[in-house]
Order: sequence, then structure tokens, then C-alpha cells
Amino acid sequence: MWRIVAVDSALLNGVSEHLMLMKGKMLRPTLLLLSSEVEQSAESRAAAYAAVVELIHLATLVHDDAVDHSVLRRGMPTINALFTHQVAVIAGDFLYSRAVQELVRLGDLEALRVFAKASNELTLGEMRQLSALDALQFSEDDYEFLIRAKTAALFSGACEVGALCGAARFRDRMAAYGSHLGMAFQVVDDLLDYTGASETVGKPTGLDLKEHKVTLPLIAALRTMPRSSREAVDALFATSEPDDTQISRVIGIVLEEGGLDYARERGEEYASRADEVLAGLPDSPARRALQDTLTYVMERRA
Repeated sequence: MWRIVAVDSALLNGVSEHLMLMKGKMLRPTLLLLSSEVEQSAESRAAAYAAVVELIHLATLVHDDAVDHSVLRRGMPTINALFTHQVAVIAGDFLYSRAVQELVRLGDLEALRVFAKASNELTLGEMRQLSALDALQFSEDDYEFLIRAKTAALFSGACEVGALCGAARFRDRMAAYGSHLGMAFQVVDDLLDYTGASETVGKPTGLDLKEHKVTLPLIAALRTMPRSSREAVDALFATSEPDDTQISRVIGIVLEEGGLDYARERGEEYASRADEVLAGLPDSPARRALQDTLTYVMERRA
């Protein structure tokens, strides 16, 4: 990753250094490397592709934080908070372009095609979210489209490109596994915003509500909540900067109406589909690690 982003610019190098410190669990590159080993015959180029997918992911985070004006990411200041909004936009573009340059250097049109498609879906998902006029009219179908584009697409692309590096005959199967895993991952991530503590998730609990984002727990709860509860939700979304009391009240309502239970069940359904896909792969340490990843995703607390 350092090799790919190295450039003669003190500012961009400073941004890159901060981003490297912010890197999380490296789940997407890990999935790519594991997918390349399902037949225990991975090619050396898989490591470069793993770096590429993480740089694409970092680019999306930088842009998301700029769009949302977020100040924290993984417990550290975001690029737009530490530098400027303008630097964040350019830094995200820089990461994307360096990732593309690396794919061109490798000369693999098929991998370039997969990552280009995933990046395009990420952009379409973001635009779909920004174009929603009434957040509380956001349906479960809308939510599924959004997380398939913004999260599952890159998970799927990572697994598909990994398969191209060592298990090409399982390309479609690995892409499907990645997609289902990505859906489960995002559902659990949205659950954590209702249940996690800020010191473990690296951002304030209830941040989605504070930013007026409607995710699956709230979507499910809205279907059954009484008028008094709906009025509390409406009041929160009508407030430009909801306070902790409002957020705690709505979190309690979502819990009472079974929104968290419903979202958890949906996440488990996606994980089950991913597990079914893996059943068709030959037994190997990589396949067992991919199965363990499902458990990790569903049980994570941060």
C-alpha cells in the first residue's frame, strides 16, 4: 500500500500517513487473499490486488466522511477534520486513481473490470442515498439496494478478484459469498450504532440517528410503533442537531418495537446464504477461515 501511494507531495504523504494509522481490520484484503487460496494455489499478484481493494475502501471512507462532515473515524480525526474538506475530496480521488494505476500496471483487464464495476456501484449507492427526499420513507427495499451498492459490492469484488488469482473456476461462487457476507456485515454495523459504545466502535453511538440516517432497525420499528413513538421519531428527524436525550428515546423505541431483533434475523439470513455458497468449495484452510469470518462478522462488537 505504501508503494502504491508514494508520491512527491508532502501534503498527500501526510494524508496517506494518517490513513495508514486509521486502517481497520483489513477485512476486504483478507477476504481477497483467502479467496485466492481456496484451492491452495494462490498467485503472487494477489497481494497487490489486496492492497488495491483496501485503497479503494479507504477512498470511499474519506469521501463518505467528507459528504457527512464526520469528525471521527475509528476513534481518530477524519481527513476533513484534520486537514480540510477540500483536501479530503482530493485525497479520496487520489486513492482511487492510484488504485487504478496499480491495476493498469498489473495489466489484468478482468480484475480492472471487477473493481471498476464495484466502484461504480459504490458511487450509485451514494447518489441514491443523497437523492432521498424523505428519509423516513426509506423502505427495506431501498435499504437493501443501498447496502448492496455501498458495502456488498466491494466485498463481492474482493472475493471475485481473489478467486481470479488462484481459483478461477470458483469466481462466481466467491463473488456471491462476498456479496452475502457484505450484506450481513453492514446490517450488523448498523445494529452496532444502536447497541455499541463509542469507545468500542470508534464513533458515537447513535451517530446514524444524529445524521438522520435510516437503517434497518428503524425501518422495521416504524412498521409497528404507536403514534406517540412515531411523533418522537418525527421530532428527532425534524431537529437539525438532535440531542442525546432524543437519540436515547428513539433507540429505546426501536428496541421496544423489535427493530433490533428483526435486523439481527436479516443479518443471520445473509450469513446463512454465504455459508451455503461455501459448502460447494473444496475443504481447505482458506474455506474454513472464510466460514470463521461469518462467525466473526455476526458476533463482532466493534
